Amino acid sequence: MGSRKKIAADARKEERKSYTGATLRNYPTSPRKMRLLADLIRGQKVEKVLAELEHNPKHPAVPLRKLVLSAITNWKQKNEGGDESQLVIKTIMVDGARTLKRMRPAPQGRGYRVRKRSNHVTLTVGTIETK
Repeated sequence: MGSRKKIAADARKEERKSYTGATLRNYPTSPRKMRLLADLIRGQKVEKVLAELEHNPKHPAVPLRKLVLSAITNWKQKNEGGDESQLVIKTIMVDGARTLKRMRPAPQGRGYRVRKRSNHVTLTVGTIETK
């Protein structure tokens, strides 16, 4: 491995060590529906996010709340003795995952394609930077 690649690989490795978050893979709801909730919680304090998701009527709110709790737990594991009250959602990304293609009967012997979408959610938490 060349020295330039080695430096870049070491930088990526250090960045990965500081990552504290959680991922939700292949959740069977469309990314568009999940993004509505993701936009609602992006950049907010974790305590407020948990309260919002607990009382939100949309069905993806339950797994998203579990994901936030998992990210908090992961952050606690890495930062023993850290102040949990200052945690915020730094980044949240919702990406499309696999799409199951099914057929639905249509008039005159035809078949319409139904796309059952799913998504991946990546969440990162961190403390508020004080200047």
